Amino acid sequence: MRHSSHKVKTVEEVAAIIGPRPRKKTVIMCHGMFDIVHPGHLRHLMYAKGKADILVASVTADVHNLKAHFRPYVPEDLRAMNLSALEVVDYVIIDRNPTPIESIKYLQPDFFAKGYEYFSSGVPPKTQEEIDALESYGGEIVFTPGDVVYSSSALIEAEPPKLVLEKLLALMHSESITFADLRKTIAALAGLRVHVLGDTIVDSYSYCSLLGATAKSPTFSVRYERSDMFAGGAAVVARHMKSAGAEVSFSTVLGDDFLKDFVLKDLADARIACHAVIDHTRPTTHKERFIASGHKMLQVDRVDNQPVSARTLKDLVDSTRRTKADIVVFSDFRHGIFNRQTIGPLREGIIPGALTVADSQVSNRWGNILDFTDFDLITPNEREARVALGDQDSVVRPLASELFRLARCKYLILKVGERGIISYRSPGSMPREFFTVDSFAEHLVDPVGAGDALLAYASLSLKATGNLVIASILGSVGAAVACEHPGNLPVQVPQVEEKIDRIEKQAQYL
Repeated sequence: MRHSSHKVKTVEEVAAIIGPRPRKKTVIMCHGMFDIVHPGHLRHLMYAKGKADILVASVTADVHNLKAHFRPYVPEDLRAMNLSALEVVDYVIIDRNPTPIESIKYLQPDFFAKGYEYFSSGVPPKTQEEIDALESYGGEIVFTPGDVVYSSSALIEAEPPKLVLEKLLALMHSESITFADLRKTIAALAGLRVHVLGDTIVDSYSYCSLLGATAKSPTFSVRYERSDMFAGGAAVVARHMKSAGAEVSFSTVLGDDFLKDFVLKDLADARIACHAVIDHTRPTTHKERFIASGHKMLQVDRVDNQPVSARTLKDLVDSTRRTKADIVVFSDFRHGIFNRQTIGPLREGIIPGALTVADSQVSNRWGNILDFTDFDLITPNEREARVALGDQDSVVRPLASELFRLARCKYLILKVGERGIISYRSPGSMPREFFTVDSFAEHLVDPVGAGDALLAYASLSLKATGNLVIASILGSVGAAVACEHPGNLPVQVPQVEEKIDRIEKQAQYL
């Protein structure tokens, strides 16, 4: 497939190759999404090739596909390479326009091929526009036979093909990124200075054995076995950053209780410089989950979600201002530190030049990632995006696009669960405004904390390279590692390197 990629051209390059009309060799053009190339497509292309000397296949750019969730399933570069591998196709272009009209007018093919379904029940208005464009210079439309009809959408929704590595390699190839670049970036994370500000949550897991229901009331009876406790929330974001090699400082609010001592010791053991504001009026946020036979039966939260006091706010601002950091992360779990009144003052404490990152995890509380406007990077998940936009209906890519616009951020990484991520960056010299990276998780053990790992490795990589594609790939690798191990524990550099090695080894067989 890579050897045939020389067939992928710009519309200007194809125009120069085929020359102006009249030509010695006739040209026919096909246009479509070609998300999954199926027998119907092949018959269509073979019939078209039989009508002319040169077949030009035009592929709709990703940005113009609004058909369904996570579509196109195959990104434009890989779709173009798929078509270029076919012997009947001479040249492939990726059409940046919403319709093929402009390309038809520019290339002036002798023929334009359409499937029979566009003619059998009358000519649709859009097809008529194509006919008008052809007739304006003397071209003709050709309708190919429709006796074999397939639907890419139906095939994808019935059983989505596993193209994780193919899509990754196509993305890396188009951006001139190698696996050596990924390893070099991992090495460059060491020594970056990070300041994390956010809500600490102590996560407890109490494991029990189910004895049965009591006779007098509909109540489960369990026998306690053991408990595990972790410093979570923004604290685990700080630990992920530290495990990646960064020098990390952390500002948070804790209660005056035994959990405070646990958190401070945990962070000290991890060699994270912690500035904790002790608030005697509130408890350290604590979430205890009771688990029996692998199922969470009950969660008990000890929280006070009231906004922090003005004095606490000033203390947090001062601690951020005193910290010389390359990256400042606001890790919001909506437990009192962040709200519309506090975010502005807290931002004033960030020193100029630092990469600003925000992550607002709504969970079962009210929060809004759009409270964090004008940050360099935000990393919400799909649910948080829908809450922020008040939109439960739009398909994912337009949803991400609208959030990116309203947040006024430089970079957006939208987490879409087991599907992976969609990343947006400001348009300009880059070849694409957005791209997708599928999940690299091979065996799901525990998805809790995957978003925190992605945030850490993506932020650090973005600062180290300024490249959102590298940041998105390494963030996704970090998230996959987190998913493949139990508990919300920091992802270590050797784990990430081992995952990259495994991906590269698998890619060698494609």
